[in-house]
Amino acid sequence: MGPSRGACAIACGLERRNGERDRRAQAWRFGVTVARHIIARGRVQGVGYRAFVADEANARGLVGWVRNRRDGTVEAVFEGDAAVVEAAIASCRTGPWGARVDAVEVREAGAADRALTPGRGRFAVLATA
Repeated sequence: MGPSRGACAIACGLERRNGERDRRAQAWRFGVTVARHIIARGRVQGVGYRAFVADEANARGLVGWVRNRRDGTVEAVFEGDAAVVEAAIASCRTGPWGARVDAVEVREAGAADRALTPGRGRFAVLATA
């Protein structure tokens, strides 16, 4: 007799420990993802913008990464359901209290952008580039 249905789901990354379905793993499994790269300009460093972006992405079940850039901007890659990614990008246009977002450039994320994602089902804060 094989492993239980729950054990297979956990092994495949489809359930969290509390039993909640993991949307991120489902999106990967069924191939319904989009990937967008953003660059945020304005007062976006030193105001908690990266943490804000990571919290927004994690709350929405997105994968990807965010990091500061030496030129004073912040860049991020979001992967997931198209509507959810667009909602995350909309929140980036506002940012956290104390930030001033002058512009958010959006383009499709390329393979090099996506390669920095730390693994399926995760959103990470990367070191400054």
